[in-house]
Amino acid sequence: MSAAEPIKVLLTEDVAADAELEVRELKRAGLRVAHRIADTETTFLAALREFAPDVILSDFSMPAFDGMAALALAREHSPHTPFIFVSGTIGEEYAIRALKNGATDYVLKTNLVRLPAAVERALAEARERSERRRVELEQRTRIERMSRMRELLGMLNAAIVRVRERKALFTEFCRMAVSPGGFVLARVVELDRDGKARIAATTESDPALYQTMIDDYNRDPRAAGSLLAESMRSGQMLVVNDMASDVRVPNRAALTREGNYSLALLPLKVDGRTAGAVTLRAREAAFFDQDELRLLSEMVANISFALELMEKQERISYLALYDSLTGLPNRTLFQDRLTQAITAAREGKLKVALLLVDLERFKAINDALGQGVGDRVLQAVAQRLRDAVGDINRVGRLGSNLYAAMLPGIESAEEVARGIEHTAIFAKPLDIDGREVSVSAKTGIAISPDDGAEADALFRNAEAALKRAKETGERYLFYAPQINARVSEQVELEHRLRRAVERGELFLHYQPKLDLLSRRVVGLEALMRWTGPEGVLVSPAKFVPVLEQTGLIFEAGQQVLAAAKRAYVDWRSRGLNAPRIAVNVSALQLRRRGFVDDVRAALGAVGDDGGGVDLEVTESLLMSDVDESIRKLRAMRDLGLRIALDDFGTGYSSLAYLSKLPVDTLKVDRSFVHGMTANPDDTSIVSTIISLAQALRLKVVAEGVETEQQAQLLRLLRCDQAQGYLFSPPVAAERIEAQLKTL
Repeated sequence: MSAAEPIKVLLTEDVAADAELEVRELKRAGLRVAHRIADTETTFLAALREFAPDVILSDFSMPAFDGMAALALAREHSPHTPFIFVSGTIGEEYAIRALKNGATDYVLKTNLVRLPAAVERALAEARERSERRRVELEQRTRIERMSRMRELLGMLNAAIVRVRERKALFTEFCRMAVSPGGFVLARVVELDRDGKARIAATTESDPALYQTMIDDYNRDPRAAGSLLAESMRSGQMLVVNDMASDVRVPNRAALTREGNYSLALLPLKVDGRTAGAVTLRAREAAFFDQDELRLLSEMVANISFALELMEKQERISYLALYDSLTGLPNRTLFQDRLTQAITAAREGKLKVALLLVDLERFKAINDALGQGVGDRVLQAVAQRLRDAVGDINRVGRLGSNLYAAMLPGIESAEEVARGIEHTAIFAKPLDIDGREVSVSAKTGIAISPDDGAEADALFRNAEAALKRAKETGERYLFYAPQINARVSEQVELEHRLRRAVERGELFLHYQPKLDLLSRRVVGLEALMRWTGPEGVLVSPAKFVPVLEQTGLIFEAGQQVLAAAKRAYVDWRSRGLNAPRIAVNVSALQLRRRGFVDDVRAALGAVGDDGGGVDLEVTESLLMSDVDESIRKLRAMRDLGLRIALDDFGTGYSSLAYLSKLPVDTLKVDRSFVHGMTANPDDTSIVSTIISLAQALRLKVVAEGVETEQQAQLLRLLRCDQAQGYLFSPPVAAERIEAQLKTL
């Protein structure tokens, strides 16, 4: 309270005249006074809260409000405000009791001349007590702060001894800096050897805002204007003890609202270079004094020392496990990772392929072009292998011109061959300093567990396959001879199928769907067909999986949709009563992000009828990502297409989701239809599916109907439609046209 401010006096008095006398006495002594009178508990508490008095003058006994009660309330709600009894009735015994209960003084109303001195003395003592409390609080806060800092330093040193990885050390430090260190935020930014910064660890929940500052620094470290950039460029500590007013702090208003008032940036030094910076924010202004900064500098020096040791250890470990020329794992590390991959695949009942790749004529390249060019050839081949496999941990350099690669989690040898054919890493020359250098290689392949359940056995058999490939001149050979024949056939099938898709040689057969009451054709299912080189139809069970494995299913699916629409439009234009045509959609097609756009592109412009095309999707496919499937199928419905849920009853549909799916038809799987006449359980399942569909107002189509007995039973169960060899196998468009002419 400054001298210019009046003393705020709360008078607890029921006699207004007495209150006026007390105020007049204070003013006569030269004191500037603002006062308020309270004579009930309610008005007294309101005055404590709203008026915030500097001193309380209270009568001892009042009819409606007792002075001792007022003292108790004052001690509870405003314990540091001086409380002086001013009474004409207080005796010595009551005065002593009042002082023991917290009263500052007492003055008799018959001797008010003492009042100004008593008030001034009480205020002076209150100020002294307030100052002592402030100093004690500062000292206690400082002691606690220094104690936390020393505890943080001790915990950090323990972590340095225990932790062996940079990321873990940074994360542990940030965690400890916030608790028990007490900082609002702790962050570690790391600089790599190329000078690029990244956030290595932070306690903030969303570092996106700070990431923009990092991005700005990485674009041009010399021009970046942030405090972080300044600290890392200079390698010097930067301290802001008043973030609220320091113009160098961006969005300082928001930061201070969140409790950030002081900031310190402490560079990390490794081998004389700046390797990053530690950022600490405190919730008190002027937090970072010399003692705190000394301890923080010691902490950062310890972290820097730990990073130096880690770098040296990493270098030693790197040279022991990696090829220094190509950066690939050496034989020791590669074999260890191969062992791990075999173990993991065994648990998942999958296979692991080991490929040994030997460069041909490498000595001639070295002799003709020099060792420098030879080294860069080895590095370029290593990079192509890494790109092909997608993970450096799956590639290794085992010798001068011998590489290894593993393919974990495969299902068949054909998958390996498909990968080799697809990547074709030696098909194009290498670009070595603007010079084209052609390189070829032989590859030996062994597959675990068939060719060896352990890494050593797999290596031996892959080496045997590589030796045989060199002897026979084949680009690659598998260890098992029977696999080579099978893979050769599969690769040839893929080549032919790829040409067929490119040339548009896939075509459609159609299987009618009949209304079970009228036995009239009410729909068609379009089925993909392909004539092989010998002029014989290839089974869809043989070529459709290949389309999916190679990714050709996307283009083939587009062709099928377009062909179905063309057939529907053509038949309709010629006056035929063509029903809608259903096209099957594979899992790969529906899961593709651009599925909806693919269908739009294939169908082109369509009317309200969706071009007469429907889609059939399997139940299990929809359940893999229900929400996304619903979104895509609704888009199809908006185009006018209808949706059928195929193979219903074989998956794991949730009834809650089934009611939300935008489908029009349920198709009963053929396995239930086949067993209906012999197995009552299958009949019950079919009956339940039909009842469920009717409850959801969906059509029901039974697949695979082959006997009249099955058809009659389905009709009795009130199934809507059926398809199967009883009515017609899938047939060419010409035969379907003949049937449509009779409709």
